[in-house]
Amino acid sequence: MFKNITTLSAFFVATVLLITGCTKTEYNFGAIKAPTGLTLNTVIAGVDASNPNGNGTGNVAITVAATNAITYNIDFGDGKTQVVPTGKINYRYTTPGTNEFTIVVNAIGTGGSISTISKKITVFVAFEIPTAIVTALTGGTSKTWVTDKGAVGHFGVGPANEFAPIWYAATPDSREACAYDDEISFSKDANNNITMTIDNKGQSFAIGAASAFYGFSGGDACFAMSIAAPRKLSFMDASTGSTAANSTRIAFTVPGNGIINFGTGGTSYEILAISATELSLRNIGIDGNSWYQKLKVK
Repeated sequence: MFKNITTLSAFFVATVLLITGCTKTEYNFGAIKAPTGLTLNTVIAGVDASNPNGNGTGNVAITVAATNAITYNIDFGDGKTQVVPTGKINYRYTTPGTNEFTIVVNAIGTGGSISTISKKITVFVAFEIPTAIVTALTGGTSKTWVTDKGAVGHFGVGPANEFAPIWYAATPDSREACAYDDEISFSKDANNNITMTIDNKGQSFAIGAASAFYGFSGGDACFAMSIAAPRKLSFMDASTGSTAANSTRIAFTVPGNGIINFGTGGTSYEILAISATELSLRNIGIDGNSWYQKLKVK
């Protein structure tokens, strides 16, 4: 008899455990509501008639909004994403130059529901010029330079794969007068954008190989050129194969005809060396040779 009671008790306990173990806990997330009315607005810093893609800082104010959105996941189009619960963020792009980015926003609602919106923007990001070069070149505001006609090699040429005027280096005060009277001013704005202005006294020197590039004919000579208009320079890392031993490895391009104190048909210059009072530049001329010029503070 006791055996039967024990057996029945054990059966009852097992049955209860089985029923309890099979009970499924139910969770209620509420109604699933996908975000609606999703909007995406962007304001690129410094956009105006002269700077249609911004002032070079790369700063963009991004605002997204939607009904029933809990948070927003923003893909900025440059390989970076961020969760932005408020839908508002000031983002800074850092890729130098003028680039197009596609911003993709996923608005997340209840139950993981998602609504998506995207927008393409074009942003100009100025190359971050080393502070020491900005200071030396502009003096912090504006600085005027002239040809260092007393220095050996103030005008020179060599092969494209070299970084010194090994074929010809001008001796002091040995070139044409028009190559010596130019005044070259470098000025910076609040965002470290650098503009160059040249007073060439009406004429600039050009090598014969490049005379046609400037709209003239003939050999090495002084030509009447109007280059007084300010030109905004674009800076970048040099890609010439130079090293820290022979260059700063920073370069810039000059829009238009590219002339600084004499013309070679080249428009891109590498800063080989710079101090508060001296500047050494190299460029590749239209003839494929490397050309050199030395400037000093006026």
